[in-house]
Amino acid sequence: MTAEANSPTQTSTAIVGFENSFAEALAPMTVSWQGAEVPDPKLLVLNQHLAEALELDASVLRTDDGIALLSGAASPADATPVATAYAGHQFGGYAPILGDGRALLLGELIDVDGNRVDLQLKGSGRTPFSRGGDGFAVVGPMLREYLVSEAMNALGIPTTRSLSVVATGRNVQRSGAEPGAVLARVAASHLRVGTFELAARHRDLLQPLADYAINRHYPELTSLAETGTDNRYLAFLEAVVERQAALVAQWMLVGFVHGVMNTDNTTISGETIDYGPCAFIDAYDPDALFSSIDHGGRYRLGNQPSVLKWNLARFAESILTLLSPDPDTAIAAATATLNTFDELYDARLTAGLAAKLGVADIAFDRALLDDLLTLMHDHRADWTGTFRALADELRGNPDSLDVLIPREATRSWVSRWRAALGSCALDEQQTAARMDGVNPAYIPRNHLLDEALRAATDGDLAPFLRLLDAVTHPFVSRPEWIDLVDPAPDSFSAGFQTFCGT
Repeated sequence: MTAEANSPTQTSTAIVGFENSFAEALAPMTVSWQGAEVPDPKLLVLNQHLAEALELDASVLRTDDGIALLSGAASPADATPVATAYAGHQFGGYAPILGDGRALLLGELIDVDGNRVDLQLKGSGRTPFSRGGDGFAVVGPMLREYLVSEAMNALGIPTTRSLSVVATGRNVQRSGAEPGAVLARVAASHLRVGTFELAARHRDLLQPLADYAINRHYPELTSLAETGTDNRYLAFLEAVVERQAALVAQWMLVGFVHGVMNTDNTTISGETIDYGPCAFIDAYDPDALFSSIDHGGRYRLGNQPSVLKWNLARFAESILTLLSPDPDTAIAAATATLNTFDELYDARLTAGLAAKLGVADIAFDRALLDDLLTLMHDHRADWTGTFRALADELRGNPDSLDVLIPREATRSWVSRWRAALGSCALDEQQTAARMDGVNPAYIPRNHLLDEALRAATDGDLAPFLRLLDAVTHPFVSRPEWIDLVDPAPDSFSAGFQTFCGT
């Protein structure tokens, strides 16, 4: 896990105040490194609100020094950039060493709320973990991660954030020559299940890594060590399982398909990370699959909860020796914790669906939810549009729902739904408004995002910025965005694929 660092580049004073707690605590899991030179950096997009939350001066980030830093061409004056090492199961197969093949952890910042966060660059050049790759990235995939991660944040889903995308002026060879770019990503941390899979093979690193993760993400568990009566590492496993169960339920509630749920893309913090071949569904279909590399459908929509549970089992295996010195006791404790996943997930999913239907906090038959999903699947109804249409139904506008599912198919279900709503303290107009508060009008529709990224790659950012504005204000309908509501035409959806470009 060690390599000789490359030569340092010039430093920049555009950002100050970096800390390097991970590199200091787990130095053997990092390699000091520098980003590649950037021929002609140009700032494509900067997240001013996020910059302010990080207590960064956006005007400084827009200067030549700031852009050089965000592109990886210059290092922060007080930072020690590193590439981090991790292992992982990719499509079920174990890879003993992966690591940041085209990413660079610049360091850590403390945000306005006192939270420690990572600032990482993606696409900043080769590292010792590149495994034959060039370490670069291109404009389309970097803008894709920027927009989708910010959309997820606006939807209230835990996620990494995007600070900027800088075009490098370097052509990168993919299917042809494409314009290069670097994404600046902000995360609660970049600790992954794969980080623990690597540490498990180096036993002297496992406990320090677990202690670091607990102190950073679950500080409430540190007191357990002082009592001597509770196992903080078992509590740590329980906390990670709970956060990940909640996260995948939130994905399902918005119809998000991650596309590459390898263990190195499963975070310890419970954030969504790595938006490669991801997509949002139009028509509801548990078998929805978009990734061009997922030939067996492992990461299709309906399989996401079981895959997440599988990934958590790999995490539990990695920390077994911390749970108990007795293997049988450790396995029993880990198994009992993993067995809570299904109930945790189902509770989150059920509560979320109830909120989407306006029946939260009132008695209703679970079959009401299941039967709606069956209707939507049978009629290939648009996932996002159906829930907005149900709110319109309560406002006395049945046309929205009838366009999606024939009235003869929904009549009985709608009657049952209205009967359930009859015990709600709110009237139907108020219920509709509450539903609109949890059911987005705007998501990164595949055809819209594809169109915007193609234009941006050709130098026109206007469609991208317009779509970004809509998906980061997802719940309030606006007349000027009416064309961003409809699902993709069948001619687009047939055979649509996403690619692991990030």
